[in-house]
Amino acid sequence: MKAIAKMAGIKLQKVFPHNLRHLFARTFYKTTKDLINLADILGHSSVEVTRIYTSDGIQEWRRSLEKIKLLEI
Repeated sequence: MKAIAKMAGIKLQKVFPHNLRHLFARTFYKTTKDLINLADILGHSSVEVTRIYTSDGIQEWRRSLEKIKLLEI
């Protein structure tokens, strides 16, 4: 993974199998919008844990709020 990341110009300190798992979860959810199936695939007993995996985080929330002009930055 680190060799491929280096060729792609990705910071090596960000390359871990768990990060790949999160990337898969976000990509799967964006494509299917199926949180229940994703929870099963990832082996989570709680959909709340899966929801955390699919979250784009505060940067994406901020962009969404800026689009609807609720935040003045």
